Amino acid sequence: MEQDDSASADETPADGQRPADWRPVVAALANRDARAVWAQLIADGAPASEMSPARQRRALALLESVGLVRRADGVHEPVDTAFRELLATSASLQPRRTGVERFLRPDGRIDRFPAAAEDRAALLARIGDRVLADGETVTERELTERLTRFGADPVTLRRYLVDAGILVRTRSGSEYARADVPADS
Repeated sequence: MEQDDSASADETPADGQRPADWRPVVAALANRDARAVWAQLIADGAPASEMSPARQRRALALLESVGLVRRADGVHEPVDTAFRELLATSASLQPRRTGVERFLRPDGRIDRFPAAAEDRAALLARIGDRVLADGETVTERELTERLTRFGADPVTLRRYLVDAGILVRTRSGSEYARADVPADS
C-alpha cells in the first residue's frame, strides 16, 4: 500500500509484542479509516483512493500498533496469523473450569450459586472447609468477616452453610463450628 523505506522487514508493533487482549484489535477495527485500509490490504493491496496520505498513515500506524499489519521490505501487508495468535492467547480459550471452580471467580469469590442441589452442596462444602478448621469455634462476627471474602452477602452465605448442615450454631447461639464437631458451648 504505502512505501516506507525507514521500516525493517517483519517489524512488530511498537511495544514489541502481539496483543494478548482482543479489545485493542476490535477498537482499531472500529475506526472507519483503519477498517477501510485493512480491508483494502486484505483484498488487493491497493491504496485507498478516497483517503488522503495522512489519513492512510494514521490508519496504518493504528493497525500496526495492534498487530494486524506489518511493514515488510517497506510495504505494508496484513499479518495473516494475527487473529489466530490473538485467539490462542485469549483468556476465553483457557481450559474450562470444572466442578466447584466453575462457580468461583479467579479471586475465589462466588460468581453465582449453582441451581443443582449437588453442585450447591459441593460449593458450600468447599467454603465451609476454607472458613473454619475442624474443631474451631468462632463468633458470629468473626465468621461473617471470614465469609466476606467469598461474596457481597456474607449473612446469607452463613445461613446457607447452616441450612446445608455444614456449619452449626453452638448451644448458646453466639458461635459457630463445623457440623462434624459437636457444638456444645
